[in-house]
Amino acid sequence: MQRPVLGSLLLSSTDPERLRTWYTTALDPAENTDVAQYGVLKFGDFNLFIDTRADVADKNPEPGRVILNFEVADARAVAARMESAGVSWLAELEDRDGNLFATAIDPDGNYVQIIQFARADQAAE
Repeated sequence: MQRPVLGSLLLSSTDPERLRTWYTTALDPAENTDVAQYGVLKFGDFNLFIDTRADVADKNPEPGRVILNFEVADARAVAARMESAGVSWLAELEDRDGNLFATAIDPDGNYVQIIQFARADQAAE
């Protein structure tokens, strides 16, 4: 039996176009398409679906419950791109033992973390 693969996440919003624009501007997905009523942003092999729902609030009341982690090759460049998009930071870019982390807050209040892991040869230094 083939094991399940987590291939996507549905992010619901009262203003999906605003949210989609933020993710597109801040994180530059490989693809930005529409499938049925969903906006679909492709990041690597992962799809972020953005849609509207009547049962969600304008702001996420528990943003720490699910954090979207984006692994990036150049965290400083991505953080600069996010800043030019007007990002609000929960935690600005910081070095944690050679790994770079920053946590942004999207327009709906969700936490979005960028992570640049140290290469194995850097970790040994």
